[in-house]
Amino acid sequence: MAGRRARTGRGWDASPSRSGDAETPPRPRRGRPDPATDPEAGGQAPPRDEAEVAREICLRQLALRPRTRAELAAALAKRGISEEVSAGVLDRYDEVGIIDDAAFARAWVSSRHAGRGLARRALANELRRRGVDGEVATEALGELDEETEAETARVLVERKLRTARGEPDAVFRRLVGMLARKGYPPGVAIRAVKDALAAQSAEAAEFADRIDADALADAEGDVDRDSRSLD
Repeated sequence: MAGRRARTGRGWDASPSRSGDAETPPRPRRGRPDPATDPEAGGQAPPRDEAEVAREICLRQLALRPRTRAELAAALAKRGISEEVSAGVLDRYDEVGIIDDAAFARAWVSSRHAGRGLARRALANELRRRGVDGEVATEALGELDEETEAETARVLVERKLRTARGEPDAVFRRLVGMLARKGYPPGVAIRAVKDALAAQSAEAAEFADRIDADALADAEGDVDRDSRSLD
């Protein structure tokens, strides 16, 4: 028995094969792309459904912030989605409430007025640029009444006045200009700044007392209307 030769077969105790021996081809690694469909390997990926691509574009846009229908339509057109497919996808999103221009407008007015202190005129311009229908925008802006708008103007002026420097007339012009850029009517802006200056110091109060708010508001309003008629 001592001289018995060791097994050299292909059973359970077979030795590993040497290089060059016939072997079963190795299995491809998991996760490796199929060359037949991998574009980088020279293959061609199967065409994707246009509606599926459109939905993905919309969902990516909506993940960033709420969008109006017009904004989504513009994003789809930019990516080459046909008008027919775009309309179908957006109609479906309308039906299920994923896009809602009226809700968007209400939230926009509330957020931008509270966060940036924008008045109705500036907000109307922003909604128009985002494709919100005029009637929808008017309804949303109706929730911001004149009293709330005037109070916000007063708070903005008082906040700026704490760090304002210069002569009262220069400060007056800067603050009125600030409110005008935020969309406040001349009358609201002038009265808010005049009242704030009157409460600041004796010198500022003396200057404010000389301001005829109504006459100045009428004059500013005429200039404002003329400038808008040229747009």
